[in-house]
Amino acid sequence: MDILQDLKDKVTAYNPDADLAQIEAAVTFAKKYHEGQTRSSGEPYYTHPVEVACMLADMKLDDASIITAVLHDTVEDTEATSADIEKQFGKEVATLVDGVTKLNRIESKTAEGKQAENFRKLVLAMSEDIRVLLVKLADRLHNMRTLNYVSKVEKQRRIARETAEIYAPLAERIGIHKIKEELEDLSFSYLHPEARESITKRLSFLRAEGSDLVKTIIDTLTKQITGAGIPADVSGREKSRFSIWKKMQRKNVAFEQLSDIMAFRIMVDTVEQCYHALGIIHSHYPTVPGRFKDYISTPKPNGYKSIHTTIIGPENQRIEVQIRSHSMHEEADLGVAAHWAYKQGKPNAERDAKKFRWLRELLEILEQEAQAEDFLENTKLELFTDQVFCFTPKGDLIELPAGASCVDFAYAIHSDVGSKCVGAKINGRIAPLNTKLNNGDQVDIQTSKNQAPSPTWERFVITGKAKSHIRRYIRQQQRDQYMELGKAMIAKTFKQEGYDFTEKMLSGLSKQFKVDAIEDVMAGVGQGNIVARDVFRAVFPSHKSEPVDKTNIPSIEQFNKVKINKDSPMPIKGLIPGMAVHFARCCHPLPGDRIVGIVTTGRGVTIHTIDCDTLENFADTPERWLDVSWGGGKDAPETHVGRIEMTISNEAGALGTLSNVVSTNGGNITNLKITNRNLDFWDMYIDVYVQDTQHLNNIVAALRATPEIAEVERSRGR
Repeated sequence: MDILQDLKDKVTAYNPDADLAQIEAAVTFAKKYHEGQTRSSGEPYYTHPVEVACMLADMKLDDASIITAVLHDTVEDTEATSADIEKQFGKEVATLVDGVTKLNRIESKTAEGKQAENFRKLVLAMSEDIRVLLVKLADRLHNMRTLNYVSKVEKQRRIARETAEIYAPLAERIGIHKIKEELEDLSFSYLHPEARESITKRLSFLRAEGSDLVKTIIDTLTKQITGAGIPADVSGREKSRFSIWKKMQRKNVAFEQLSDIMAFRIMVDTVEQCYHALGIIHSHYPTVPGRFKDYISTPKPNGYKSIHTTIIGPENQRIEVQIRSHSMHEEADLGVAAHWAYKQGKPNAERDAKKFRWLRELLEILEQEAQAEDFLENTKLELFTDQVFCFTPKGDLIELPAGASCVDFAYAIHSDVGSKCVGAKINGRIAPLNTKLNNGDQVDIQTSKNQAPSPTWERFVITGKAKSHIRRYIRQQQRDQYMELGKAMIAKTFKQEGYDFTEKMLSGLSKQFKVDAIEDVMAGVGQGNIVARDVFRAVFPSHKSEPVDKTNIPSIEQFNKVKINKDSPMPIKGLIPGMAVHFARCCHPLPGDRIVGIVTTGRGVTIHTIDCDTLENFADTPERWLDVSWGGGKDAPETHVGRIEMTISNEAGALGTLSNVVSTNGGNITNLKITNRNLDFWDMYIDVYVQDTQHLNNIVAALRATPEIAEVERSRGR
């Protein structure tokens, strides 16, 4: 069948009043400008945008969306301009096409940077009109369906990975499960082809073996529901291959151990009938504890509504049952697209965007992040989430990713609440801000106008919104510190040359150092990107400095090298006597820990614990690794520094109790630093002289048994 006629038939099937003349004109326009272009499959290029339009017609979208799909590649890939489109098809279509069009001039040279810049533009466009995302998803789906024609395997995998990481989660967030599942499955086939093939074969076997059982279960459930006077459609549906694989990975189980490969769906007419049907099912069959979810009373963030329950059902089979109305089922397949059908009339993008808190949060992240790559990273954090549902004291529902903390909750309420939070109550009880939240928790956030985001929060927050706000504050704080340091360094240089420094002297230097303002010059000096003496020379180009006598300046080796007496036994086995050695401050190795030595230029050997995160930085230089172990002898160091992180109650005598517990167990505190404090709890770390790992573990155990101390563990990352 002619592709244009196919598109017309699909549109008129749901919208007899569609402007077929404009749709045909759009196809003619695309055909003209894409003339001579072909796809990897060898087909004329214009067939791709028309196929994308057919997908949107299957969703029953309005004429503007259909025409946008037909034209979506013309501005990017041909000589056509936005002005040409606006002149022939109107401003609405031109705006939508521009939203889908990739950036033509991208400053970033890396593929990741280009991807991030394009995604930044897409988020901005879909915040204005969500139909931009619908067109983009259909475009990506058709590209994935024809990805087999791309010859380079690496390119196939890159596109599949981008689809799995960005576009499938976006489809889920706007509730279009039909597209989401196909995007996931197609990506799965390129990223993990062997696993997909294995699951496909096992599903085929189960399908052949259990066809009679599935029919029996459907017939039994239908008889029980309709027998109670409820008209219902009952069907069985296999879980997608990707979701099966994902569950196998998450739970670390084999295929045979999964009990919910098949889900049974009961569709009725009304919400009341959903709960009536649930009562019938639960009255006939025992339920599996912890496997009931009511997404009708508490819908998912994308609007998904259904009741999920797992029962020991007919034929004594453990099965998952989903109960929903027909309208809920339509929205589960089409999501936001169901609200943009042609019959809705003129779209109201602002009204629709307000339905999606996650979209507003992406925009907030966009405002916070200076780099497109950071924005893309934090967006992925927002998209890949298993939800927990918590409540404010007023009963408002807040959806958060699993593992979210009180600070994540505070930022979800409002960015100002997050930045000013000083404490939290969970279900009426005071709790540390880093406490992980559970489903159903009621969280009350306390704020103070004098509070500011703490850099330590970034260690435990997991939402992109919280991370972006905290990082922005840290960047600003660092910039201020770099400015002060840079100013002092410049002033010192000026003084050495006999001049008094004023900031006014730097006016006019911005262009020379390729920055925006004199504050950036000072910050650049503080960061080490600009040399203070270069600033002086720029101010006084004709000044001649006296040569510096370098003979008395000690070398870096003299500063850093600490030799051990050749005649003394080495505390570390595997090192040459006389070799400079010191212990890493990132992991504080102790006797009893498994250790490794890293040769460091100008510093001898640094000793790390075998599980230290810093070792990842030396993975590509195995020649720098030394096989070492703890030594002994009367001259070996008797004590070592161990570091402990803890959260302690802010109450009288707590620090005294802490000190007493450490000393009672034979330790000696050598350093204490409070990293975060609020009205109820203090986060801190302490350095303690101990003999070995066992000694430190004994002190940690004693501290855990102390009522004033909420959390305590050995520090691994400072």
